[in-house]
Amino acid sequence: MSHTTKDLKKQLGRVRRIKGQVEAIERALQGDRNSEDILQLVASCRGALNGLMAGLIEGHVRFHILPVPSKVEPAQAEAAEELVAVVKRYFN
Repeated sequence: MSHTTKDLKKQLGRVRRIKGQVEAIERALQGDRNSEDILQLVASCRGALNGLMAGLIEGHVRFHILPVPSKVEPAQAEAAEELVAVVKRYFN
């Protein structure tokens, strides 16, 4: 089972929330809302996309980069954890 299948429910929930945020941006543009409100909506959507990206990258590292957990060298595990932490900080 791949990491994307394992976390499918969580990922779909995130995507649905992002879809709602994009639809809110569309409604705001159509409703002639002020630019500050629209910019805030776009920033929120960007944050949600960044969170999705960070989660997908973390899953990729843990599932595809590291071999079977019992065969991981301590240095590999530490490097993977450091990489995941940097990615999370970058996207959040």
